[in-house]
Amino acid sequence: MTAAPARTRPDKARAGVSPDGDTAIVVRAVRRSDLDQVIAIDATVTGLEKRRYWASVYRRYGSGERSAQQFLVALAQGRVVGFVIGEVRDWEFGSPPCGWVFAIDVDPQVRLGGVGTRLLQAISASFRRAGVRKLRTMLARDNTLILSFFRSQGMMAGPLISLEMDLEA
Repeated sequence: MTAAPARTRPDKARAGVSPDGDTAIVVRAVRRSDLDQVIAIDATVTGLEKRRYWASVYRRYGSGERSAQQFLVALAQGRVVGFVIGEVRDWEFGSPPCGWVFAIDVDPQVRLGGVGTRLLQAISASFRRAGVRKLRTMLARDNTLILSFFRSQGMMAGPLISLEMDLEA
């Protein structure tokens, strides 16, 4: 990895107002006390409570030790209503360093209020401060909800193709 610039973790909250004008959205770095709410949002969306998985993700991305790794939450009225997780990856797949988003989700009760947009803007700003100029992600082709979201944010097909094979004999 290339040398990281000075700490860029967004410890100070950034406030904004949703399109309906009455709910302030604050995006900040995750805290240990946010984890139960993150797990609940994920369980609502996926139908699975993955407590051990999320504890592992928090240990890796929520520590704040490396500015290239980001785990951000969006809060409305003091409650976590969304999260985004990603990191700057260097030179994988022959690509110059770029920011990768590998998880983003918003509580279904507050979707279409700008929360996802604010989360993506915040992590994008962090990646820019880390010196990268591209943002990438990967998603299931049948996940039309997240595909529509990313396309609405200006993302489009990139130069990489995902390949896979079954390892079962």
